Amino acid sequence: MRLFLHWLLNATALLAVAYLMPSSIRIASFGAAMIAALVLGLVNALLRPLLLLLTLPMTLLTLGLFIFIVNGLLFWLAGSLLQGFEVGGFWPAVFGAILYSIFSSILSWFLPTGKGRK
Repeated sequence: MRLFLHWLLNATALLAVAYLMPSSIRIASFGAAMIAALVLGLVNALLRPLLLLLTLPMTLLTLGLFIFIVNGLLFWLAGSLLQGFEVGGFWPAVFGAILYSIFSSILSWFLPTGKGRK
């Protein structure tokens, strides 16, 4: 149940990003946002660790700022893979990934932690 709620909140965060950046990021429907949130989660779980490892020297050289570029590329990749989720370019993808991360984190604070259950 918690996983489904997290997925739902990530889709809501994605809709909020599309609302704030309407000329750069477009989402056709809430269903498209749900699929995009799922694909973003899979891309971040499968490709991000490998990319972070491969770009570790560049990340160290830029004191961690290169991670924003990696996140933007993965956001852009998800936008190019899906129909109904469009990202207008590289820099909108970077800013969209930053906003998506912020909104997703804020919305995740509202999820119950599950502590105290027996």
